[in-house]
Amino acid sequence: MPEPSAPPTPPVPLAALLADATLGLRLIAGLPDARGEGAEGVAVHWVHTSEMADPYPYLLGGELLLTAGVQLTDAHADTYVRRVVEAGATALGFGVAPVYDTVPAGLVEACDRHGLPLLEIPPRTPFTTVARGVWRLMAEARHRELSRVTEAQQGLAAAAARPDPVPAVLRQLAVRLGGRAVLYAPDGAELHATGSDPAPGSRTALARLSRLVNPPHGTAADTVGGARLAAYALGGGQGLVLGVAAGRREAGDHTVTGVAVVLLSLLTAPHQGAAEAARSAALVRLLLGAAPTEAAPLLGPGPWSVVHGHGGDTPFAASALAAALGSALAETDGTTVRVLTDRPVTAQPGWALGVSAPAAPAALPEA
Repeated sequence: MPEPSAPPTPPVPLAALLADATLGLRLIAGLPDARGEGAEGVAVHWVHTSEMADPYPYLLGGELLLTAGVQLTDAHADTYVRRVVEAGATALGFGVAPVYDTVPAGLVEACDRHGLPLLEIPPRTPFTTVARGVWRLMAEARHRELSRVTEAQQGLAAAAARPDPVPAVLRQLAVRLGGRAVLYAPDGAELHATGSDPAPGSRTALARLSRLVNPPHGTAADTVGGARLAAYALGGGQGLVLGVAAGRREAGDHTVTGVAVVLLSLLTAPHQGAAEAARSAALVRLLLGAAPTEAAPLLGPGPWSVVHGHGGDTPFAASALAAALGSALAETDGTTVRVLTDRPVTAQPGWALGVSAPAAPAALPEA
């Protein structure tokens, strides 16, 4: 049977239904422990009631199927349960009364045999009450998901506004997913990584997965040791790839990661407005042999200051310092970052800065 399409609402763990005392549901078969062990991993996507002898044609998969056993007999129980399992139903709820006083023994045995969780529904609980309980739990889960996504978006946006935005966004993403976030270069090298590995071997597997992504729009996913791995190509033409590894799966993870992909694509993409175009023209003139005094006026009227900085320890240190100083003109030799800026220079956390006296463009070679 093909995999059913999941509804737009979050699923409800079977354990949450069992924990709802107002429903009075009791797990009596189909899981290793009748007290509910393993019920947390059983997800209910919707509720369906049927008294058909064979409900298979009317099930989509993922249902909690409710029945009072109108057409059920012990002789038919195994076939009935097998068909329900083949249809992809999550669990079976059996209503005690008005047809049966107790759950038929043949049904209990068949559910244990086929691994289908069987819930006893007491006479005081109408099927509509069970359905309403599922929808209420779904609404609560949806609210939690939206709140989590909103908080994550705000956290990622705040990180993107920090002086060193790329590592900050990666850290925030790793925290929100409870795992590890890595930015890979086009050759597969780690430019920056943060967080903890959720499972043995996940770091190597994630690096391997990242090499399968084809920029600018490719994605890939895998699982290793229970950890969920995903790789996303960033936009901007740089060939960068975001890799994430998470040990848990929560509603909204994909949305949160999508926000990070957009932010990182913007933060790592080259931007060139009118001012940047003029500065590129200055570089071209220098490469073609023009004197610095001839090319410098293309930078703008200034006055300009030359800033020497020490302290950044990430691959994005130069661009981070330049952004904090309001300039796109920066370079580094791996130890010292030099920035050319026409704005007032202020102290930057974690940096030791040396600043020249402001100079007009033509005087920059002597600054």
